[in-house]
Amino acid sequence: MAIPKLSRTKPKSRSPIWVLTITISAIALLYLFSSLMSTTGSNPLQTPILQFNNRVYHSDSDKFLYWGNRIDCPGKHCESCEGLGHQESSLRCALEEAIVLKRTFVMPSRMCINPIHNNKGILHHSDNVTSEERWAASSCAMDSLYDLDLISNKVPVILDNSKKWFQVMSTSMKLGSRGVAHVEGVSRADLKEKSQYSKILLINRTANHLSWFMECKDRNNRSAVLLPHSYLPSMAAKKLRDAAEKIMSLLGDYDAIHVRRGDILKTRKDRFGVDRTLHPHLDRDTRPQFILCRIADWVPPGRTIFIASNERTPNFFSPLSVRYKLAYSSNYSRILDPVVENNYQLFMIERLILAGAKTYIKTYKETDTDLSLTDDPKKNTKIWQEPVYTKEGC
Repeated sequence: MAIPKLSRTKPKSRSPIWVLTITISAIALLYLFSSLMSTTGSNPLQTPILQFNNRVYHSDSDKFLYWGNRIDCPGKHCESCEGLGHQESSLRCALEEAIVLKRTFVMPSRMCINPIHNNKGILHHSDNVTSEERWAASSCAMDSLYDLDLISNKVPVILDNSKKWFQVMSTSMKLGSRGVAHVEGVSRADLKEKSQYSKILLINRTANHLSWFMECKDRNNRSAVLLPHSYLPSMAAKKLRDAAEKIMSLLGDYDAIHVRRGDILKTRKDRFGVDRTLHPHLDRDTRPQFILCRIADWVPPGRTIFIASNERTPNFFSPLSVRYKLAYSSNYSRILDPVVENNYQLFMIERLILAGAKTYIKTYKETDTDLSLTDDPKKNTKIWQEPVYTKEGC
């Protein structure tokens, strides 16, 4: 449930203050009624107690952080829906703020699935559906991707469709001015240090409209990053971790390559009709001939290589079999079919398998010690260049 934002200037029709009042009032009345119906002899005016993650939280001492009911909303990516990695960067940024503020994070209960990254057939293509029905059909439950109890070992989280969240909303109504603070453009330092925020039960954050992760602007300073890039991939739901473990057991001693092609290879013509791309060497460097050349010193002949890729051309990587034994997730459909409902779940399993390899070769370098197929930077340089398809010595 979204919390409408208080406007500091003129009222906005999409989030008037009376909507917030009516919403919280209705939740408070419903929660109070259910409490009276289910509890004998209890005092309905007593301070509510919140229980989750096997712990009891008293509403007058534990505080919550809410960024919205969808990742990157409101903002330019709210409807377009970015890929899993982009959304994880935003989610990680929100979780980091919860750590800094020592608050429980109210996590969106669903994550949208970009149709470019999904071929499992769960997306609803009918025009005769509401926006909410379309959202439900083109998204997946957050707890089908992540183990929330595992995440809560680092930073407590609750889902925004849970009874606990409605309890928080109900309690915020009873606390009056100490119930909710609507913040937009307030720095993390101010939220942490200023007493006017520290005493509030619920911080309703309106994050940067470009993307949530823009609130974490100092990500290049690794000492300032509380949660590494590998954090959320390692927090995969238990059924996904179990599937990955089974596949890794069958693979035995293996190496792995992540080959990103597909959407990132897009080109456009300049005014002279010449093709240009943002990653001039990537198409070349991720072709089998050049992969063999690149990894020769890292992976001895005869090794088993697990390949994870979004390349859809059948048998595209078969030329690698002249030197290596090749394995793909498709070889383990008996394990994956009962578990995987969308490509985000599949990629989360593949990431665990990649991380478990003896030698893991990424598409791009993410740290100075990474092995990678290309030397092109992962970050978009916004410079369109002519693709290069030759390489001396290969």
